Amino acid sequence: MNNLNSQVWILAGGRLLLQFGTGFTLFYAPIFFVNQLGFSPTMVGVALGSASISGILGRFLGGSWSDSPSWGRKKILLLSAVISAMADIFLATADTYGFLLLGNLLMGLGIGFYWPPAEALVADLTIPTQRNSAFAISRLADNLGLGLGIIIGGWIIAATNNYRLLFVIDGFSFVVFYGVIYFTIQETFQSQRESQNQWYGWGKALQDKSLWIFCIVNVMFTTYISQIQTTLPLYLTNFTVNNQFSIANISSLFSLHIIFAGLFQLPMLKILNRMTRIQGLTLSLAIWGISFALIWWTGNVTQYAFYWAILGILMASIALITYNPLASGLIVDLAPVSLRGTYFAINSQCWAIGYLIGPPLGGWVLDQGIIYAHNFWLILALTVILGMAILQYLKMNIVQK
Repeated sequence: MNNLNSQVWILAGGRLLLQFGTGFTLFYAPIFFVNQLGFSPTMVGVALGSASISGILGRFLGGSWSDSPSWGRKKILLLSAVISAMADIFLATADTYGFLLLGNLLMGLGIGFYWPPAEALVADLTIPTQRNSAFAISRLADNLGLGLGIIIGGWIIAATNNYRLLFVIDGFSFVVFYGVIYFTIQETFQSQRESQNQWYGWGKALQDKSLWIFCIVNVMFTTYISQIQTTLPLYLTNFTVNNQFSIANISSLFSLHIIFAGLFQLPMLKILNRMTRIQGLTLSLAIWGISFALIWWTGNVTQYAFYWAILGILMASIALITYNPLASGLIVDLAPVSLRGTYFAINSQCWAIGYLIGPPLGGWVLDQGIIYAHNFWLILALTVILGMAILQYLKMNIVQK
């Protein structure tokens, strides 16, 4: 790891800062908009999911422009920061559903622009033997920033009960992130063709069967993550037996979630380096299944629910850190060097689709009542079997190439 390009470490620091601001809002936004502004869980789920609609456009353009000599990775990251900061202005002042939707649409667009160049930069700055480590460090920075944001955000809410302040601080973090990228990161994109039509990469990617097989299971992974981040906090607050979880409990629990991910990321990397990408992703699916089963149990017990929730969150943390570096590494393996931005845009589209499906689905299930809310987690646990089957099919397809 000491041999990694210094820009990888700088970029990781910028990502930590960015996720710090995100941690202020991600877990608390559903609670704020449902319990304080009076919107239904379904309405909030649709609003959060709308970010994925604009995110699809952002990822499409961000990937294409990242592979364009006239744009490149750095300019797209700067554009992402500007749009995301604007989104927080609308969210911080939202008192109508229209402002909530507009803020989420802008945030989705900004985040959509962010991911393809951010991931492509890491790939550009490393050699194949360094990539698991580089992507793991990037994810570690994400998790540490998110964890700090959740902890401090919980303290701010406990002290002031001012949820809107969280959006203000989130917007400020995007401004600082802009400065970090502008002054410290060099453009890395180098076109291998004198002229390249902007649709070339998408046309080539559409012909890559292995990529699209992976996209199916990747959407499953990102839908799982979205349930932990958006549906679970509201589920624990409103649907556990005797309502055993307070806002302070939720803050502590999700702080542990991120701390677990940070502590285990590098030790887990040693295990993942001994496995193929497919083996590691299959392991991640198995751990997701255990996590969802534990969450289902948490919602049905009358005592010690917090401790069962800790176990469920611990499993979700391990599943997440097993998935992240391997998914990014597999995309690098599949992508031609000159089309990394496009391939990472498609990978990032899976996140957009997962978050388009996850929050509205979770909100709708919670609106159906307590029985549906409880059994939802057990159904999620069973879906990992389908994901494992898709990964085995992907393995056979890669071998045949």
